[in-house]
Amino acid sequence: MQGNERAGQPASQADLVDVAALVTAYYTEHPDPAEPGQQVSFGTSGHRGSAFRLSFNDDHIAAASQAICDYRARAGITGPLFIGRDTHALSEPAFATALEVLIANDVQVLADSRDGYTPTPSLSRAILVYNEDRPDTGGLADGIVVTPSHNPPEDGGFKYNPPDGGPAATDITAVIQDRANELLRGGLKEVRRIRYDRARSAAGRYDFLAAYVSELPAVVDTDAIRNAGVGIGADPLGGASVAYWGEIGERFGLDLTVVNPVVDATFRFMTLDWDGRIRMDCSSPYAMASLIARRTEFAIATGNDTDADRHGIVTPDDGLLNPNHYLAAAIDYLYRHRGDWPADAAIGKTMVSSSIIDRVTETVGRRLMEVPVGFKWFVPGLLNGSVAFGGEESAGASFLRRDGRVWTTDKDGIILAPAGLRDHRGHRPHAVRALPRAHAAARRPGLRPDRRPGQPRAEGGPGPAQPGPGHRHRAGRREDPVPAHQRARQRRAARRPEGRHRVGLVRRPAVRDRGRLQALRRVVPGPRAPRPHPGRGAADHRGGALRP
Repeated sequence: MQGNERAGQPASQADLVDVAALVTAYYTEHPDPAEPGQQVSFGTSGHRGSAFRLSFNDDHIAAASQAICDYRARAGITGPLFIGRDTHALSEPAFATALEVLIANDVQVLADSRDGYTPTPSLSRAILVYNEDRPDTGGLADGIVVTPSHNPPEDGGFKYNPPDGGPAATDITAVIQDRANELLRGGLKEVRRIRYDRARSAAGRYDFLAAYVSELPAVVDTDAIRNAGVGIGADPLGGASVAYWGEIGERFGLDLTVVNPVVDATFRFMTLDWDGRIRMDCSSPYAMASLIARRTEFAIATGNDTDADRHGIVTPDDGLLNPNHYLAAAIDYLYRHRGDWPADAAIGKTMVSSSIIDRVTETVGRRLMEVPVGFKWFVPGLLNGSVAFGGEESAGASFLRRDGRVWTTDKDGIILAPAGLRDHRGHRPHAVRALPRAHAAARRPGLRPDRRPGQPRAEGGPGPAQPGPGHRHRAGRREDPVPAHQRARQRRAARRPEGRHRVGLVRRPAVRDRGRLQALRRVVPGPRAPRPHPGRGAADHRGGALRP
């Protein structure tokens, strides 16, 4: 992947989006429903696009909002709908469009009482708190987050969270997408809508910030962090967590500095990402270059993307930590110190996450639940406590409260920084030294700011892992005793083109969660097709498919 020579450098005036032109395009440009790229594409992360590309305009949001109202009516969801937005330029007009449609459809809408920005985990938490102890039928709440996550400033996003509080499953998003495109093709004639001033006055109010921050000690040991005197730097990257970090530091008496409290829809304060574009990606050393440069000012520093569902951790010694390894460190610490967590609660990870999590899982004596890419697969387990920690490769995770009950069912980038902090002896972040010495060969050094941003140090090849006593549990699969290093080798082989053949995708019956389908990789047999593992039998690799 060819990088840009300006990656990691501050944005210039020429890099900034024309916000006025972008918002004008949102309202004045109209998509062609016959063009696939201009249709509503409502996946797990909702609908995303840009008004400049005719993929995120007023028509799209009006249609998607009406489709969500229609879905709620069919599903019997009659409780309030929580709605929040992040700091992208298109989030405000999209929020207004949605409000006009929702109120016109007699939906009870709850918006932020401070007229501020709402992180994804805060909205997920609000849904779960409202639905707690309510019957499964009727009266349940759901929500919408207007965010394109870490995507560039000219992008917009529109995401639906059902009553379980997590990302919507494909059986829900498909219904919303199909209905929205049907409405687009019909010229939006079936969309109900009222004026914004009426909609705004009819919407209810909910204090997302106070509700979230007041409950934070239930999931993070804020007393221990305060007593340790750990100096924390928090960079919201101009996103929705900007007011949250200040409130957290003040309320709990933490030595916490909000590194950059500025909100600017152009994100002019960002350093450019690998391709020379502005992107609020807290796992990118290019986008995090400014915080990395200030690493010595804090014992630990954290960055969040614009909806605060992801994290990036910076330490004085290691710079930007590999997100997989920080997740492993947090898992190691949490499972050793959370005595009230269910004894049989598994550790959840996605298939493409680092195998160091496998080794930590064996060390702490827990089950490993490996799922396809997508946080939605962790939602049922987090809800019922069968999964205490669910994390994915894109620096996103959530875990249970200290008493073993659900916290959020969507990713929470705010709680991840304190998750590995408690170290009373040296007052240094637990993540730096948490991994057992036995795993040291598998660790990749952090990304150091004394190198060009994003340039990792040479990675030594880890020696083969010895099979441990723990067996992994993959959702919907039999337990698999194959050692972690052999599973990783098989996955790498499955992703590698074989001869002239390319890796294809095959749809398999879904795992566990309401009959959804998942895409698993299939290798077309070629001259170097991987051999079946002797422990699994030839039937498992019939036709070259790596089957569960």
